[in-house]
Amino acid sequence: MCYTQNRFNALLSACVMSLIATAGWSQSLTWLGTLGGNESGASGVSANGVVVGTARNAAEQGRAFRWTASGGMEDLGTLGGNESAARGVSADGAVVVGEARNAAGQWRAFRWTATGGMQDLGTLPDGNRSWASGVSADGAVVVGWAHNAAGLWRAFRWAASDGIQDLGTLPGGNWSVAYAVSADGAVVVGGARNAAGQERAFRWTATGGMQDLGTLPGGNWSWAWGVSADGAVVVGRAYNADWQIRAFRWTAAGGMQDLGTLPGYDSYASDVSADGSVVVGWAYNAGQMRAFRWTESGSMEDLNTTYASLLTDGSMLSVARAISPDGRYIVGYGRNAATNRSEAFLLDTGPRCTAHNGDVDANGCVDDADLLAVLFAFGNAGSNLGRVDVNCDGTVDDADLLEVLFNFGSGC
Repeated sequence: MCYTQNRFNALLSACVMSLIATAGWSQSLTWLGTLGGNESGASGVSANGVVVGTARNAAEQGRAFRWTASGGMEDLGTLGGNESAARGVSADGAVVVGEARNAAGQWRAFRWTATGGMQDLGTLPDGNRSWASGVSADGAVVVGWAHNAAGLWRAFRWAASDGIQDLGTLPGGNWSVAYAVSADGAVVVGGARNAAGQERAFRWTATGGMQDLGTLPGGNWSWAWGVSADGAVVVGRAYNADWQIRAFRWTAAGGMQDLGTLPGYDSYASDVSADGSVVVGWAYNAGQMRAFRWTESGSMEDLNTTYASLLTDGSMLSVARAISPDGRYIVGYGRNAATNRSEAFLLDTGPRCTAHNGDVDANGCVDDADLLAVLFAFGNAGSNLGRVDVNCDGTVDDADLLEVLFNFGSGC
């Protein structure tokens, strides 16, 4: 079979005559090490398994890192000071955001690329500090919070064309912070104070402004930490009527849903997959912090139990901080028994299949990379194919290829 550039408006100039079979995938747990210090933690993961976070160097200074399977852990440097932290990463792993100290010792939000290095994103007018926490799928939009002229935190949205935009607060409130942004950069979520002095999860859009997402029944406090690719699903934590902190999942139709907890009390949701169906975070179980995964089709599971075969005696997955768009990769930190330290981890749960429009790498754009991924896997069959099986029928075939071609350019 041969599909040409003109016939399908693709950007390929020649047909792929022979297709490369992908190797089998298996579940794995990788402890990511440190930069020479005594601890590390992961806070973001891309669609292709690039991990970002913070690790201590030999001088025990916290440094932003970017980890790849081929290159290991890379110190991303600072803005002239001695500390930095990475919080989010673009879908392709090329753009990293976080905060770093400048030469004056002030924290500043940054956006990092391999070619441009660490870029200071500035602050709000007359402010002097900023922190970045999330980035859009294409790396173009950054969100976080910054001090305003009064020294109060304000949620911001940054784009190269606009600079830092103050997203305001809830009516009557005086501060806000942004933690995550949708794939296209249009929906921002976080926490803000209302007129009653209560902290509330919010969802912001340019047309609707800052929307209070409420709390769990009987509670009065909530924070939003993650959002789905289309901005329709928000996750975070909120108090219930018993003053317990519970992980929640919010939708416009269903409101705020309590996701429960592991045997214990508090739970915290930190991130959600692109389609909104998988939530990760941590919960207390017998006084220990335990990483969890929640799915629509199931309930909250302790990752230490589900993946016990991957953990050596004494090791534990304590906190799950982020999940890749397709739900395959989970990152956070835990106790690595082999090194006897708190360490960042990458849990590869194996490919997951959710039917989609051909955006194989889940970066919001159906393009060459998606087409080639399907072509290279063409003819493979099985139940563990991942997103290259676009329609989830168990085979990478004509139907999957046509789905990509018919949607080529969508979202780009």
